[in-house]
Formats: sequence, C-alpha cells, structure tokens
Amino acid sequence: MTPEKMMGLLDGKVAVITGAARGIGKACAQVFVREGARVLAVDISGQEKDIAAELGPAVIPVRADVSQEHEVAAMIQTAAKAFGRVDVLVNVAGTPAGRSLEYLSLEEYEIQTAVNLKGVLLCMKHAIRAMLQTGSGSIVNVSSVAAINAEERAPVMYMGAKAGVHAITKAVAVEYGRRGIRANVLAPGVHAHRTQPDRSPGRIARVVLEGGAWTGGAGTGASRGRGVSGLRPRLLRDRRDHPGRRWLVGTVGLT
Repeated sequence: MTPEKMMGLLDGKVAVITGAARGIGKACAQVFVREGARVLAVDISGQEKDIAAELGPAVIPVRADVSQEHEVAAMIQTAAKAFGRVDVLVNVAGTPAGRSLEYLSLEEYEIQTAVNLKGVLLCMKHAIRAMLQTGSGSIVNVSSVAAINAEERAPVMYMGAKAGVHAITKAVAVEYGRRGIRANVLAPGVHAHRTQPDRSPGRIARVVLEGGAWTGGAGTGASRGRGVSGLRPRLLRDRRDHPGRRWLVGTVGLT
C-alpha cells in the first residue's frame, strides 16, 4: 500500500500528547496530524506554540506541568471541550536522568518521580475519565529500555521511575481493558534530542503507531522526519481484539 493510500488512518481521532514540543513528542504530533488526528500538544517549555504554528489548526497548544494535577485535569478538559472527546493519550514528557545513588538528594528523587512517574499516573487518570465517556481509548506511555535492563548511563532513580511506569501501565491495562481502554509501553533506547540531532525521533513515532518491536541504525538527514510515511496504527485503532499490556522495546539511533 502506498503512503498516499494510507493517509487518514487516524481521521476523527483526538490525541493528547505530552512533551510535544520536541523529540519523540513532536514527531508523534507531526505523524498524528498527517494521519488525520486532531492533537492537543502539551509542553512546559512554551515551545508547544511553535509546533501548533507548524502543523496548523488541527493542533491546539497547551502549556502544562504534568506533575500538577490541576493542570493535568485542565488540559484534558481543554481537549474534550475543543474536540468533543479524547481517544488517545501519548505520555512523552519526562525529566532527564539524575545522579548516582550515593549522591542522590531527596530533592532529586522528588524531581525524577514528579514527572517521570507521577505525571504519567495523573495523565492516565484524567484521560481515562474522558475515555470512559466514549467507551474506548488507547494509552501509549513512552518509558525507557533502562527500565528493563540496568545500564551505567541511566542513574538509579531514573530507572526506578521508568520501571514504575511499566507497573502502572500493566495495572491500567488489566483494569480498564474490559472497558475498551488499552494501555501499552514503548521503551526506546537512544533517541534524538537537542544534543543528538542526527538521530531520528520519527522512528519512535512510527513504532507508537505500528505497535511492533524494532531496531534501527543512525538516522540521516535524508530519513529524518520521513521514516514515518507508511504506517499501520494498530495501537490506536478501535480494536477489541488488540492486546493491551504490551512492551515495545528496541534501540533507535545506535550504530
């Protein structure tokens, strides 16, 4: 099937994407809009306005701190009021890794868990309330391969918070799957960010939609932003036979 014929696979869907101003979140917003979805682009940086300006009227920017419940509740209400429903939640917002355990302060513990764990929990809580109104929904939580395999590059509290995301995602999948809401985890390895601009977040956006494990080499200028053209959004379709509780694990941008 050609990319042109696959356009519009998310027509009519409404997605809330956190951490949408750059990296994985931005790539997801770009792909979702291209596939016909309307998107609430959430970020704390203020740059969410830039992605909305880039993608047009299908995107509404919202500045929110996902560690604050009243702000999370307000952003979900904004999506429901503006678009009439919430079909998809993609939790990308996160806090960079901290220090080794021997140097870990209580303040650093609170910072790591506030966004990386509590923020995911709060976003799921309020998105589920909206999804129950329509009887279906899909949640994709972007975690880290460090939650599965310990490595020196990922300090203890970062790994602990991300592992917690896996646990709460499983709990949500079990409890709400029978009510039409699926929950899955994507655990990427190395991915694009401001210090590694040559590695393509579009590959991870593709996996969010495809629902399959993957491996990949280093991104190039030619492929960056274009490796998401032929998609099958299995995680996001209204399919009762689609399993929840899936872990999607891989390495992106590694040579």
